[in-house]
Amino acid sequence: MRHLMSPLDFSVEELDRLFDLANDIEKNPKKYAHACDGLKMATCFYEPSTRTRLSFEAAMLNLGGSVLGFSDANSSSAAKGESVSDTIRVISCYADICAMRHPKEGAPMVAASKSRIPVINAGDGGHQHPTQTLTDLLTIRSLKGRLGDFTIGLCGDLKFGRTVHSLINALMRYEGIHFVFISPEELRIPDYITEKLKDAGITYEEVISLEDVMPKLDLLYMTRVQRERFFNEEDYVRLKDFYILTSEKMEKAKDDMLVLHPLPRVNEISVEIDDDPRAAYFKQAQYGVYVRMALILTLLDIKVA
Repeated sequence: MRHLMSPLDFSVEELDRLFDLANDIEKNPKKYAHACDGLKMATCFYEPSTRTRLSFEAAMLNLGGSVLGFSDANSSSAAKGESVSDTIRVISCYADICAMRHPKEGAPMVAASKSRIPVINAGDGGHQHPTQTLTDLLTIRSLKGRLGDFTIGLCGDLKFGRTVHSLINALMRYEGIHFVFISPEELRIPDYITEKLKDAGITYEEVISLEDVMPKLDLLYMTRVQRERFFNEEDYVRLKDFYILTSEKMEKAKDDMLVLHPLPRVNEISVEIDDDPRAAYFKQAQYGVYVRMALILTLLDIKVA
């Protein structure tokens, strides 16, 4: 039995197979419509989520399976003090696979150690968000035709952004990637990540100005400043509008640069960008369903002829 706690749980070769499967699902959805008939997925979300939870549920339903679970810790026995370990032992009696989001780092790992069914980490605190990273990689590979040999700018909350941390760790395994970290000083990338990049001989730069680096980027990964990760409202209000991507700024970008965003968006990308052919964030959300369908099939070891 296999779990997914980190994007690094899959080798580069395994990721290629997963993405090939996701692309086949995109092209031939009817072929997979009954692959999970009679099987159930539990979505255990101890933290609010729209896209991640609904995309997992859509993925399982698209495969012919069914879904049960909770979308708020207060509507589960966690409100009575039940531990994650006990919850997953019970869920293992009811479902065939589980997607878990939790505000505490490492909670899905604890669940996996006690589970009798595959567990997918759907986000744990500021730590990891592996299925978002798989979504990001699939989007880049599908739209750019490759994973590697590009310059990627990551902009906004690079300190607390688990999507950013996961994506960097995953992209480090590919050749020819140059990172540009764009953030205010207060939200700069953690030192442990830049140390890993140095140790691996991967080039990066840290800047504050988005406009200055736009012409060199092949990909721009925007993030929101996350109110829920701040200890005080004053700091959040001061930093939340530090970066706003506008049409004027996009004029400086390459014609084939892609704009990605894990969503939800607040106001860091102006709605006028939505009609720009380089805006890929809603396509990204669609790819999230395909990659989660492929992941469910892979972890349940279901082959579709």
